[in-house]
Amino acid sequence: MLLRFLRGAEIAILLFILAVLTGFSAPSLDNPIEKIRAYTRNLEFDYLEWVGDAAALKLRAASVNLPQSLARDEQKKIVVEYFRALQTIFENEYRLSQIYADPAVDDKESASASVRAELADLYARQNQIAPLAESILQEQVAQVLAEQGLTFGGQPIPNVWYHSTPLPLALIISPRDHIEQRANISVNADLPLDEQVKLEERVSQNLDVSSLVVEIGGVGVYPTMVARTTNLNWLLSTIAHEWIHNYLTLRPLGLLYDATPELRTMNETTTSIAGDEIGNLVIEQFYPELKPAALPTLNLISFPAAFSRAEAAEPPPFDFRAEMHETRVRADELLAEGKIDEAEVYMEARRQLFLQNGYLIRKLNQAYFAFNGAYADVPGGAAGEDPVGPAVRSLRAQSASLKAFVQTIAWMRSFDQLQKAVNQQP
Repeated sequence: MLLRFLRGAEIAILLFILAVLTGFSAPSLDNPIEKIRAYTRNLEFDYLEWVGDAAALKLRAASVNLPQSLARDEQKKIVVEYFRALQTIFENEYRLSQIYADPAVDDKESASASVRAELADLYARQNQIAPLAESILQEQVAQVLAEQGLTFGGQPIPNVWYHSTPLPLALIISPRDHIEQRANISVNADLPLDEQVKLEERVSQNLDVSSLVVEIGGVGVYPTMVARTTNLNWLLSTIAHEWIHNYLTLRPLGLLYDATPELRTMNETTTSIAGDEIGNLVIEQFYPELKPAALPTLNLISFPAAFSRAEAAEPPPFDFRAEMHETRVRADELLAEGKIDEAEVYMEARRQLFLQNGYLIRKLNQAYFAFNGAYADVPGGAAGEDPVGPAVRSLRAQSASLKAFVQTIAWMRSFDQLQKAVNQQP
């Protein structure tokens, strides 16, 4: 009876999230989002089709429930095989891109025939093993959620469903006179870089805004979307991160995600903190040999593909988070003084400094900070002096458990409530 209830609740949640996704599509000339969508409508990612396909895949896998019948060693072998196949896919996709980018190769189709044939075989194998590997990882995350008390009758609501796939890109829009995410529009994953730049230029020039197309690590639809990766530590944290988004969507904090910039930062910082904790617990329990060293690291969800780190030529090392924090603070000061052009010149100069120190940032502008600044689970960085992140971190530090932290913040409707909760703690 309980299982039947949970399955019905799962389907209801799926329909609810689909309704949320489609509830803001009515065109309006007065709607600022629709003004932006005039430039993106033909490029936008089709979530309805993706969610439908992914949900059907998950329902088929759930009907078999194979992970329950496999020993832990067998489960680990399947996960390892999945990652090995994915690594080979990445290598061959890179080889293919090199062939098509090489001007010296005239007959690209013939030159790439063997690579494409190998990829076809790899994709077929991956399609066979991916549903089982994903089911195993889902079950492992669900077990940790149950141990942390974030379940109903021992079952996560919604169930932990994710699917790894090439993710859409996100067009981020911020006003030029201050840093605030005004729009986040998903566009097709295969949009070429030159087309991304053209889209940014059209939107920025015609609407007088700051824009940036960014890569993302996951999307909290249902089933959740998670980027393809061979990094199990990152993958588990992201699976948990996106599940927490689904959990919050059924409560005030998630429902009010876009109501204010402060609530968005509360959402993203909460999911980042909880996702990392849950992911680390899964590693400790099921993959202890992969437990990372206890050193501070950059949050990959905050910076999904914004930079690549090269080795420093000589000490002292370049402190990315400290330098980015300084950049955000100074940019905020200039914008507050009404010096928009000066702020943009300053951000470009700082971008070049990051580039000189091995961090490949294509564009550093208001939209960059509007996107990355909401992930404030680690001090410093793109959030600057925003007080929201530190308040969320304080609430977690003062909470008796992860469950207490998540359940407390999930019912908040404003930053004022968070501040009061933190100030009331001993």
